[in-house]
Amino acid sequence: MLGAISIILGATGLGLIPWPSAAGHATIMHLPAILGGIIEGPIVGLLIGLIFGVFSFLRATNPIFADPIIAILPRLFIGIAAYYAYRSTKNISQSTSLILAGAVGTIVNTAGVLTLAVVRGYLPLSAALAVAATNGIPEIIVAAVFSLIIGKALINFQQNN
Repeated sequence: MLGAISIILGATGLGLIPWPSAAGHATIMHLPAILGGIIEGPIVGLLIGLIFGVFSFLRATNPIFADPIIAILPRLFIGIAAYYAYRSTKNISQSTSLILAGAVGTIVNTAGVLTLAVVRGYLPLSAALAVAATNGIPEIIVAAVFSLIIGKALINFQQNN
């Protein structure tokens, strides 16, 4: 189901929201990978992240994402990181764990993409830091909120079936 949502978000462009920043868009395409990692584990999270990365590469509107290493590689780790963040803090509280998993998955995506963009010479460090502030912070907040709301709903559904 989350893989299908990721495909719809990627194929329609709904997962890439136009945003006035150096990146040109904010994304919600990482949310299915985060939720897949939390609900179904790291392999499912990796596969959904792969879907995100492939669409990011295929729909590239700037040279950064036309580079498959930048478009795909960091996205593979979103669901994995979210899974381990959730599992390692689950004993604290489910809500805290879901929020943390959403934030960690987003940070892994943003940090991975921007680090590779700097290392591969697409962005100077100052521009990467600006994108991290203008895109990364709002994306972290959105992912934390949606991971909490949707994550709780999916976990409750899973436990009741």
